[in-house]
Amino acid sequence: MSKPRVAFLGLGIMGSGMARRLLANGFSVAVFNRNPEKARAFAEAGARVALSAREAAAGAEIIISMVADDTASRAMWLGENGALSAAVPGTVCIDSSTVTVDWVRELSAAVEARKCEFLDAPVTGSKNQAAAGELNFLVGGSAATLEKVRPMLAAMSKSMALVGPIGSGALIKLINNFVCGVQIIALGEALTMIERSGLDRGRALEVLTQGAPGSPLVKAVSARMTAADYTPNFLLRLMAKDLAYSIREADKLSIHLNTAEAALDTFQKAIAAGHGDKDIAAAAELLRVTKAVR
Repeated sequence: MSKPRVAFLGLGIMGSGMARRLLANGFSVAVFNRNPEKARAFAEAGARVALSAREAAAGAEIIISMVADDTASRAMWLGENGALSAAVPGTVCIDSSTVTVDWVRELSAAVEARKCEFLDAPVTGSKNQAAAGELNFLVGGSAATLEKVRPMLAAMSKSMALVGPIGSGALIKLINNFVCGVQIIALGEALTMIERSGLDRGRALEVLTQGAPGSPLVKAVSARMTAADYTPNFLLRLMAKDLAYSIREADKLSIHLNTAEAALDTFQKAIAAGHGDKDIAAAAELLRVTKAVR
C-alpha cells in the first residue's frame, strides 16, 4: 500500500527533525513554515515546499502541526490560508504543539465540523530525539484514529501512548513540562550553591546525577549548564510559556502550582536578561549573577 500524503506545518527545532524523519521513511511530504528560509532546505530532501498552510494541506491525507503556542497553532489551522480550509472529509488532523486544553478542544470541534478526524498528540523528547525518530507521542483522541496514522507516527517516534479523549495529550504534556521546568530551576540553584561554596563541582554533580535527583533531564541539562553551552535544544522562552499554560490549567482544577510560579518567575527574569532564545539551561546564567534579597 502506498504511504499517505502528509502536510507538515512548522519547521522549528522539533518540527524540522520530525519532517526529515518522514522524508527519510519514504513519505510524500509538503511542508510550510512561516519563515520560508527554514523551508528551502527541505526541497532538496524531497519535500514539496508550500507558500501557505492551505497550500501544504491541499491533497494531504494527514496534516500535522508542530508550532510554538496557541496563537501560532490557530494561525496555522484557522487563519487566513489556514490548513483546515483545504482539508477534505476524512483527513486526519494532528496537532503536536504544546498548547492549552481549551484550544485543543476548540480546534477539535472545527476539525469535526469539516468531517475530518483529530488527534492532539504532543511529544516528549527534544531536538536530538526528534532528529533520531525517538520521540514519545502522548495522544488524545480515539484509538481508531490513532491506528490510521500509527505508521506515520512510528517514523518519528519510539512510542505512542493513547492517554485519553481529546485534550488529554495536551494536559499530560503540560504537566510533564511543569515538572521539567521546576527541575531545571532547582538544578540551576543547586549548581550555583555548589559553585559559590567552593565544592568540587564535578564531584558534587556526580552525587546529584548518579543519585535520586538524577533524572535524564537533570543529567542532560547539568552538562549544558556546566559547559555554558546554550545552543537551543528547547528554547527557554517556550518553557516559560509551558509553565504559564500549566498554571492556567491547574487553576481550573482549583490547584495552586506554587513551584511552577516560582520557576516561571525565574524563567521570565532570564528572558528579560536576554536568554529567551537560548536553551533552557541558560537559566543558570541568571542564577549565577543573582544575589539573594531577604
